[in-house]
Amino acid sequence: MHDVETLLLLLMAVVALVASANRLNIPYPILLVTGGLVLSFVPHLPVLKFTPDLIFLLFLPPLLHSEAWFTSWRDFQRNRKPIGLLAIGLVLVTTVSIALVVHWLIPDFPLAAAFALGAIAAPTDAVAVSAVADRLCLPRRILVVLSGESLLNDATALVIYRAAVLAVVSGTFSFKAALGSFVLMSLGGIVIGLILGYALAFVLQRTKDTTLASTISLLCPYVAYLTAERLHVSGVLATVAVGLYLGRQANRIFSPQQRMQSLGFWQVLVFLLNGLLFILVGLQLHDILANLSVRHWPTLLGYATLVSLTVILTRIVWVTATTYGPPLFSPCRPIRDHSPPWQNIAVVAWSGARGGVSLASALAIPLALENGAPFPQRDMILFLTFSIIVATLVLQGLTLPPLIRRLRLTDDGKTEKEERHARLSATQGAIRHLETVMADSGVPSEAIEDIRGHYQERLKYLNTQSDQEERDRLAEQKRNYRQLKHALLASERDVVVRLRDEGTISDDALHRVQRDLDLEEIRLEPPGSDG
Repeated sequence: MHDVETLLLLLMAVVALVASANRLNIPYPILLVTGGLVLSFVPHLPVLKFTPDLIFLLFLPPLLHSEAWFTSWRDFQRNRKPIGLLAIGLVLVTTVSIALVVHWLIPDFPLAAAFALGAIAAPTDAVAVSAVADRLCLPRRILVVLSGESLLNDATALVIYRAAVLAVVSGTFSFKAALGSFVLMSLGGIVIGLILGYALAFVLQRTKDTTLASTISLLCPYVAYLTAERLHVSGVLATVAVGLYLGRQANRIFSPQQRMQSLGFWQVLVFLLNGLLFILVGLQLHDILANLSVRHWPTLLGYATLVSLTVILTRIVWVTATTYGPPLFSPCRPIRDHSPPWQNIAVVAWSGARGGVSLASALAIPLALENGAPFPQRDMILFLTFSIIVATLVLQGLTLPPLIRRLRLTDDGKTEKEERHARLSATQGAIRHLETVMADSGVPSEAIEDIRGHYQERLKYLNTQSDQEERDRLAEQKRNYRQLKHALLASERDVVVRLRDEGTISDDALHRVQRDLDLEEIRLEPPGSDG
């Protein structure tokens, strides 16, 4: 009961901090981590223990699955080279850079343990990156690259991490074995994910119950992650593969009602998990400091500053070199594109937020070696990992929005153009279908004309979007129409509620009518929208 009360208190803190972040117009992970830092020093405050299993099992699968579900496979495939260079190349380079700097900075820090720290801190966090980047009006390609990187780099880092930890614990290391393990775990995770994705899609397509379908969709990432981990392949890549596959097949396997309910369910779930994850990260500071054997603050702050700078500068140098360097070092750049916008490169180079997965990896380091000796520098690994998370999330997260404004980067409008093309094609297709079936449809001619008028009006609006004056006139008409519909639906709702209050109808009848009214209102775009 004590833990349940603590969890409810933390959820209340999450709601309050996210509301404050929205009012202050800053990414909410920053305020949640900061709030967790403050709460960690409140005397006698009960705190949930931040165990690695909590992140790797409870948090990581659904968050990665949700991110992968809404990733565009087409855009992901088109940007596979820059994503690969960041998710694999940059992780390797960052791991080596951190390991060498830490080993030089702290002479009694074993090199293998330093490589473990490098692997822990190398990957960006999918949750942190999406939470920061989604609030910013960035060109779509930047968002695709950042999202793709954060989805895949955990798999690279975890393989290096496991090899480094094994080398410290056992005292042996084989580069050939580590490389073979990386290839096997990566390919195995993808294959397992695709097989499970196909099987889960088969099950979901035959599930008619909406609530059951939402429940199965929740279990999908856990099934993929646990199955892959039991088979000793990458659970991260298996989860991502399932998310990409099911997201691609969603229109085929879900009914409209199932899609609506699942979307609402996942939005709430992801919000709660994100909020808890970041506030739990902040809450770890007190315990980390309490376990530090070194208490000389100038020295600790010096270590934290230099290692955090290594993480940030390595990313800047790598992104710049692979973009503008010779073709040997920049294979991701198309031959025809000799000068990509430096503003885009600056944003990608500065978007390196780390999060809870890094801290969970640090906490998962064994307490002792095979011979019973303490794991070397474990407390320092935890402290430096936490420092890197705070530096990248808070420093870069707070400075990224003003940087984007200074660089005058805006949404390139590609999604809106594609949306308009899709709406135009869909409307034209509906009109063609109406013309072929209206004679034998059995629908009264007045209703047919009403439907035809609806589609013709939509077609007229979509075809005149390049004419600003005509577009404004039609948009005003649509706004007036929506306002009238909202008022009529509100009037219907008031009548139904009054009937329930008078005892004329039951609450069950109210809920059924209210559901239809709500669905009809959802189909209306908000008053004041030009869409």
